[in-house]
Amino acid sequence: MNVGILFAIGGDGTFRAASKIAEEIRNRNGKISVIGIPKTIDNDILFVSRSFGFNTAVSMATQAIGAAHVEANGAPNGIGLVKLMGRHSGFIAASAALDKRYANFVLIPESDFDIDGPHGFLAVLEKRLIDRRHAVIVAAEGAGQKYCGVQGTDDSGNLRLGDIGLYLKQRITEHFESIGMEINLKYIDPSYLIRSVPATANDSVFCGFLAQNAVHAGMAGKTDMVVGMLNDEFVYIPIRLVVSGRKQVELDGKLWNSVIEATGQPSFKAESVP
Repeated sequence: MNVGILFAIGGDGTFRAASKIAEEIRNRNGKISVIGIPKTIDNDILFVSRSFGFNTAVSMATQAIGAAHVEANGAPNGIGLVKLMGRHSGFIAASAALDKRYANFVLIPESDFDIDGPHGFLAVLEKRLIDRRHAVIVAAEGAGQKYCGVQGTDDSGNLRLGDIGLYLKQRITEHFESIGMEINLKYIDPSYLIRSVPATANDSVFCGFLAQNAVHAGMAGKTDMVVGMLNDEFVYIPIRLVVSGRKQVELDGKLWNSVIEATGQPSFKAESVP
């Protein structure tokens, strides 16, 4: 096909495939560069500070949280429940929650929580409604999978996650029905809206710089590597390092500590934590 440079645009799965292609090219003594460009709105690529699409996703997610806030405040015991993307990493949920700080509870895959018990999520939500008469909940799609269950794998080998949004909606409704407390719950799942909007100006500019650096790498004969930004510099990273793990929210890091401070949420564990 007379290909000189192959650009692989995607995340973990894409880069694993790209590395296999690069290996086969070497085995055939080919002269084709394979350059990876990080593209996942979950922002979970290891050794890369940011992937394009993330800024746009956070911007749109913030609008969904704002809508949930309006709905929650517009009815007695109003609850706005928003499910956002984030299969294994909660960067979108955590970052969007820090924008206008409407969220009262943020659930992400990295932070385990109990839904029942005296210190569980439902008990804390009940106290919030008694005290403040409204609540906004933001849940990343990969949160609480021990409750809603993994449904096998898809054709690419990715886990089919249970729907934490619908699970929370059902459990919250059942809980307040059981104690005879009226609530007004609005469930918002903006996933496809967030995925389909035009990129923000910030993301467009960033994507352009990634493309330029990717072309420079390929023209220079580099291969089996990913171009990305790390510590405010564009760098070239071997694919084997990028696929060696997954970037996740650090529970003792600045991002998650800021979320805890903004929401005031506890650990949601059934047993008290000293």
